[in-house]
Amino acid sequence: MNTTITLGDAGMILIGIGLIILIFYCINLVRNLIPVVKTMNKVLEDTDRIAAAAADGAEEAQRLLGDVKGSVTSFAQALKGNQNIFQAATSLVHAFTSLKKMLNSVKKS
Repeated sequence: MNTTITLGDAGMILIGIGLIILIFYCINLVRNLIPVVKTMNKVLEDTDRIAAAAADGAEEAQRLLGDVKGSVTSFAQALKGNQNIFQAATSLVHAFTSLKKMLNSVKKS
C-alpha cells in the first residue's frame, strides 16, 4: 500500500501544523495578558481616585482664595472708610481660618 503525498498536500500539512502552533501561541498570549489587564484596571482606578481628590482640592482652594480675596477687599474698603473695620477684620479672620483648615487637611492626606 503506497501513499503518495504531493507538494500541495505537504504544503497543506505544514500550513495546518503552523496554524496549530499559532493557536497555542495565541492562547498563551491571552493567558499572560489577563493579569496585565487586571493590574492596569487597578492602576486606572487609583488614578481616577487621585484625580478626583486633586479636583476636590483645587475647587476647595479656589473657593478659599475667593474668600480671602473678598476679605482683603473688605479690609481695604474699611481702611478707606467705606466699611466697618470690625466687619472687615471678622471676615478676614474667617477666611484665614478656612485656609488653615484646608492646609491641615492636605497635610493629613
